[in-house]
Amino acid sequence: MKAVRIHRHGGPEVLIYEEIEVPKPGPGEILVRNRAAGVNFTDIYARTGFLYELDLPTVLGKEGAGEVLAVGDAVAEFAVGDRVAYTETMGAYAEQTVVPAHYAVHIPAALSYETAAASMLKGLTAQYLVRHTFRVEPGQTVLVHAAAGGVGLILAQWANHLGATVIGTAGSAEKVELALQNGCHHVVNYREEDFVAKVQEITKGEGCHVVYDGVGKNVAKGSLDCQRPRGYYVNFGWASGPVDPIDPMDLIRKGSLYVTSPGLTLYLAKRDDVVANAHELFDVILSASVKIRTHAILPLMEAAEAHRQLQSRGIIGSIVLRP
Repeated sequence: MKAVRIHRHGGPEVLIYEEIEVPKPGPGEILVRNRAAGVNFTDIYARTGFLYELDLPTVLGKEGAGEVLAVGDAVAEFAVGDRVAYTETMGAYAEQTVVPAHYAVHIPAALSYETAAASMLKGLTAQYLVRHTFRVEPGQTVLVHAAAGGVGLILAQWANHLGATVIGTAGSAEKVELALQNGCHHVVNYREEDFVAKVQEITKGEGCHVVYDGVGKNVAKGSLDCQRPRGYYVNFGWASGPVDPIDPMDLIRKGSLYVTSPGLTLYLAKRDDVVANAHELFDVILSASVKIRTHAILPLMEAAEAHRQLQSRGIIGSIVLRP
């Protein structure tokens, strides 16, 4: 079968489209014929060697969707032919992927493979952020950085759906307009305005209950100044680089703030959580409370171009690869 692997860490050029052996599912695993695979910043982290230590060569990609081709021993929830989506499984950039059944879910008939693949990792990230890490309630004020990005678009819509006032940041006029159309009540163009000053102006000096940050280094310091006393700074991504160390004394001075850096894996540690969180995600998608925007669908062999586009931070929405 065809797959995209890396044999060494580096830039997009290390992504090699090549033929490899078809894997076989072991106990507790299923073999999925991929119809779509999502592209995420976590794939860039894996490619460059940041955050992940991988046995090379390896196939990248941590979310996909397709049909079950085979099931291993001790798998009761899935059968050959089932339509499924999965995440937290390295290897989606391939025609077929062995997936732990723990991280797979059935997808509704009304949901396309492309939408499922574009929403599993990003959508379940948004789900745990607004429903678990900091549970968004009606009347709260939420700041979403990169509100026109893959996670940001979902996050802003979901927080709006939950009754929050949503402030977004974006880096172009086009992205500002898109964010306003997808859940944000206010959007700050951080390339033209001081987002801290604008947030304080919008909130009349009260600040936000929570700041969701998938950007990292470039906005972390300012994010602490956007919060109200006992507010939450939630850093879940590093598109601009890792966050500089934060002095705990600054958290006291700025209002006894909370800082956390959560990851999806621990929120999916129990099988019941995987199923429940995914069902909640699919429900908000099918009800149109959250719309999944796809920037581009590219053939699998163009994975390197997908990485270039994503890393440029100029895209709007998600990129999907089609094996």
